[in-house]
Amino acid sequence: MLKVEGLHTEYVDERGHSVKAAHNVSFEVPEGKLFTLLGPSGCGKTTTLRSIAGLEKPVSGEVSVNGRVVYSSAKGIFVAPNKRNFGMVFQSYAIWPHMNVFQNAAFPLKVGSRKLGKGEVHEKVMRVLKAVGLDHLADREATKLSGGQQQRLALARALVMEPQLWLLDEPLSNLDAKLRERMRFELKRLQRDLNLTTVFVTHDQNEALALSHEIAVMNEGRIVQIGSPRDIYERPHNRFVADFVGSANFLDATVTAREEQRDYFVAQTALGPLKCYSVDPLQAGDKVVISLRPEDVHLSAAHPNMPNVWEAVVDSKIFLGDHVEFQVKIGDVVLLSRVHPSFFPADGTSVYLGMQPAKCLAIAAN
Repeated sequence: MLKVEGLHTEYVDERGHSVKAAHNVSFEVPEGKLFTLLGPSGCGKTTTLRSIAGLEKPVSGEVSVNGRVVYSSAKGIFVAPNKRNFGMVFQSYAIWPHMNVFQNAAFPLKVGSRKLGKGEVHEKVMRVLKAVGLDHLADREATKLSGGQQQRLALARALVMEPQLWLLDEPLSNLDAKLRERMRFELKRLQRDLNLTTVFVTHDQNEALALSHEIAVMNEGRIVQIGSPRDIYERPHNRFVADFVGSANFLDATVTAREEQRDYFVAQTALGPLKCYSVDPLQAGDKVVISLRPEDVHLSAAHPNMPNVWEAVVDSKIFLGDHVEFQVKIGDVVLLSRVHPSFFPADGTSVYLGMQPAKCLAIAAN
């Protein structure tokens, strides 16, 4: 298990000002699970990963793996990166161009403190190359590998030392869209089959949702929400999370009444009264923001059997193959809807718009 407690890392910028890159970051990753740090550029996720690896020295906090402390400000402990037994893969694969595939994968074993015999090196290297599907290319020059193959070689090189912890810093970002999608499955398979405790850094929400057992969303050096991919997507704690993870419609609202059903409320919006759901207790008069995913804005030609229904006009639409994205207008309010391509009314057509209260999430307005 990885345990990060109160991690605080800062640096001095070019103007001499202190910048808090990671502030009071705490989380735990159970053995064999994949934990993702997700957020925009500059939010502190890579700094946090590098602090865990020992490539950055935090100001305060503690990092331990399976009970072994590798950094503690209180105890005066700082274990050097090469002594931590962590495998790390960066955005840049850093493949040695003058070595073949086998030699690249074997490099960590050759420079490690523990000296291994030729037979043991060969066995370990071929095992990881087989795991990433490169065993048949062991003798190929590294420069003659495709982008996806180089990425798998970088993963193999991080695995050959049998690390206690796998640290991945946006390892798929340099791949094209189709290859990146395919490599997500490869990465997930490797992590699961080898039971690797993994911390994964990305700004790609789809990547985080597809790969993770748990996600920490970061903003301005802090973790703003930790949860399962479904929780993060369906129950964001604030507007930043709702806006960053996926796309969402937002409506400013004021709570007017509590429904009989627990956790359900009525809020006044620019559309009129709207029945909504909240994970937090609310009272009449509270200012909230209603977050609504485009796939939960239902469009139809006939009046739907839903509590929240309005007549809308199709303003514009985009065909995207497996779905169509609509912008619809209700008065001055524009909402985004994502529906099946079988429904394809012309621009200017009147349609019905329905929203289930359970999908209209009321978030406290900050």
